[in-house]
Amino acid sequence: MPFPGLLVAKQMVSDSRRYDIDWLRVIAIAILIIYHAVVSFQPWALDIAFIQSEQSLVWLWIPMELVNIWRIPLLFFVSGMGVCFAMRKRDWRGLLEERLKRILLPLVFGALVIVPMHFLVFQLHYPNIYLEYWPSMGHLWFLGNIMAYVILCLPIFHFFQKTPENAFIELLKRLLKSPLGLVIIAIPFIVEALVIAPHYFSMYADTLHGFLIGLLAFFFGYCFVSIGDVFFKLVYKHKLWLFLTALLLYFIRLLVFGLAYVPVWLISIESMLWLYAVFGYAYGYRNQPSALLSYLSPAVYPIYIMHMFFQYLTSSYVLKFDMSAVLQVVVIIVFTLVFSWLSYELIVKRVRYLRPLFGLNYK
Repeated sequence: MPFPGLLVAKQMVSDSRRYDIDWLRVIAIAILIIYHAVVSFQPWALDIAFIQSEQSLVWLWIPMELVNIWRIPLLFFVSGMGVCFAMRKRDWRGLLEERLKRILLPLVFGALVIVPMHFLVFQLHYPNIYLEYWPSMGHLWFLGNIMAYVILCLPIFHFFQKTPENAFIELLKRLLKSPLGLVIIAIPFIVEALVIAPHYFSMYADTLHGFLIGLLAFFFGYCFVSIGDVFFKLVYKHKLWLFLTALLLYFIRLLVFGLAYVPVWLISIESMLWLYAVFGYAYGYRNQPSALLSYLSPAVYPIYIMHMFFQYLTSSYVLKFDMSAVLQVVVIIVFTLVFSWLSYELIVKRVRYLRPLFGLNYK
């Protein structure tokens, strides 16, 4: 009997639903939620308006730096892939209308209501801060980026939709028949890092670097799905070497550079290797339906929108207790997830007129 992962991979062409990509969306959001909890235990948390613990867990930033350089690009890749799937069922006008409802509406609502709620908790936790209404995109900044990418890329995607055998797509197919194609696709990402030269590679929010790397990821995410399974077969075949090389570069970054003052081109290469490896492993092992995924797919978006409010609320309370920092961070993550899930399950999911404000369709 063939290896189950390989069997799944071979069956992917006939599947209408890409469960591996759905899983990656869920995983990307879960990483973001954990990341936000860990920030509160870093000595610079207050500088970016996070409730800061008096105890530091600086060592936790070592594993965070492993995922930091690809967690946000992964989200943009997956978003571009989602647009490609969506355009198989609708024209550009339908796609724009659907994305305005699912992205822009939750962004506006979140910026005006949800984000000010967690900033209110922040202001109450630090009584020396003047109390004020603080509308902001906050942790929802990436929704603004995605909406911009949709608008910018829609003419190109419409052209691809009308002429699927265009020269660019055909070139991409040929390139991705060899591992050299992965190197060539990484070049625009490396050039972006060299030209923009971000002071901190993982500072994506509200930066030109974050916008451009997201735009590249979004565009290529669309392209990778539009060419069928060529890209996914390639990264699946070489997933182990991609993973091991990425891990080697991470240890070079850690042991040689101490995670500081690392050349941006080196970080960019490592980032792409991690992303290729993640797509490769997901393609082989997660492309199958499950009851858990069916539940999490619609739930993860509202849970993410709400999680910062509950994280700030939990942090403001838990950090007052005399307990170890490790226990505190675990409790904050658990309670943030539980309260966010309860708000989805008991309120957002069941109140018809709230659903669109959190990116869900009317029932």
